[in-house]
Amino acid sequence: MPEHGIRSEADTPLPFHPLVYLEDGEEVTIGRPDTDSYGIFPVDGAHLVRRLEAGATPSQAADWYAAEYGEQVDVDDIIGALRELGFVREEGEEPAQTGPVRWQRLGRALFSPPAWIGYGLITAWALWRMIRSPDLVPTAEDMLFSEYYAVISLVMLVAAVPLIAVHEAFHALAARRLGIGSKTRLSHRFYFLVVETALDGLVAVERRKRYLPIVAGMVVDIVLVSLLITVADAARGPGGAETTASRVCLAVAFAAVLRVLWQFFLYLRTDVYVLITTMLGCVDLHTTSVRLLRNRFLRLRGRTEGLADESLWHPVDRRAARWYSWLIVAGYTFSLSTFLLALAPVFVKMVSGAVSRFGGEGSSWVELLDSSAFLIMAFWQTALTIWIAARERLRARTSRTSRTHHVIG
Repeated sequence: MPEHGIRSEADTPLPFHPLVYLEDGEEVTIGRPDTDSYGIFPVDGAHLVRRLEAGATPSQAADWYAAEYGEQVDVDDIIGALRELGFVREEGEEPAQTGPVRWQRLGRALFSPPAWIGYGLITAWALWRMIRSPDLVPTAEDMLFSEYYAVISLVMLVAAVPLIAVHEAFHALAARRLGIGSKTRLSHRFYFLVVETALDGLVAVERRKRYLPIVAGMVVDIVLVSLLITVADAARGPGGAETTASRVCLAVAFAAVLRVLWQFFLYLRTDVYVLITTMLGCVDLHTTSVRLLRNRFLRLRGRTEGLADESLWHPVDRRAARWYSWLIVAGYTFSLSTFLLALAPVFVKMVSGAVSRFGGEGSSWVELLDSSAFLIMAFWQTALTIWIAARERLRARTSRTSRTHHVIG
């Protein structure tokens, strides 16, 4: 690249915030952990940034690069990208503080060898009890543990909150034991309302250490399902007779099992998706796969003017998308089938039962109140999911028109 415009800061070292570096093949991730701002640089570009951070002036760094690699470099362009990433301190700005992350000791304790032994024993015991008593296997029918539909919805909602919180907490704590912070937000995946834990700092950790924070949520889901089955077993009556308490536990366990299965809907950005992309070293496999599917569809229709330029995609994403794109199609089909076969029959039964009370004679005011409350709770998540999806689409559109994205080559 031709050199130009580097004299404005040519002889003045730049002040930097503390940065971290992670080499991964032919790329180096450089980041600022306190703000979770990261950029991917080629190896030679990362060496140049290290020079600048060590106190070299831009002109000295440019001269070093020309001598080392035999070509000129546009230092102004790189400095502009570093400023946008927030790596360079502005005038009067203090260096970022990178103290210890809270809950780091708790994270280490929850993933220590004694803890893993405990998780294994709990899961093994639940599996043994289900083998001995197949009626302990959670099913959709267990969700009909009460004749009052609003009570069922309320219990499932209240029970879901701590289960989701524990799932996300285990993601966060598995990362915090490595000194990485986290952020949580409400989002959606297809027809699911979800809570996400952002662990952006994992990109600056060697790949083998990323796997546990990614799968930690599923690990604790399996442990919680095992605990619920164990409690349901203990709450049964004489001779193994069902009780309300045992059915409630199995109903909550069934909902938790669905969340574990949902992680394998590979067309979504679930924990398993993140695990696969991390193992393969992908950058944005989902987007690449969707665009590849769109290209295939346009070619089938003979419309080549709207094709996305596949040469611009990351090579790892492009290779993986050839087979992963078909999982998106299969995933939507499997997801809809799971909903229709596992949840829809119970949901339809509850909705039809609630609605029938309004047209039938002899329904008490308690039953009518129960039906009204249930119908409101049954559809609030759909409305909330639609609202979140619309908000994210608007934010994405605004982001595309108002932000500049740097690709550092």
